[in-house]
Amino acid sequence: MLLELNISNFALIDTLQISFSEGLNIITGETGAGKSIILSALNLLCGSRYDSLSARNSDEAVWVEALF
Repeated sequence: MLLELNISNFALIDTLQISFSEGLNIITGETGAGKSIILSALNLLCGSRYDSLSARNSDEAVWVEALF
């Protein structure tokens, strides 16, 4: 079970920490709020390819960490 997700310097996200509770967690928001970016970060954790153009700032490293 995914407990926590940390994203840094990825697409439009500067720094984001999400904690998930037990059971069903739903992410909602308006168009352009960043829901798809969070899913793209999860895809990176699952082994998808990283595109260097996805970095918010090309001078800094992109971090995507999860606690399961």
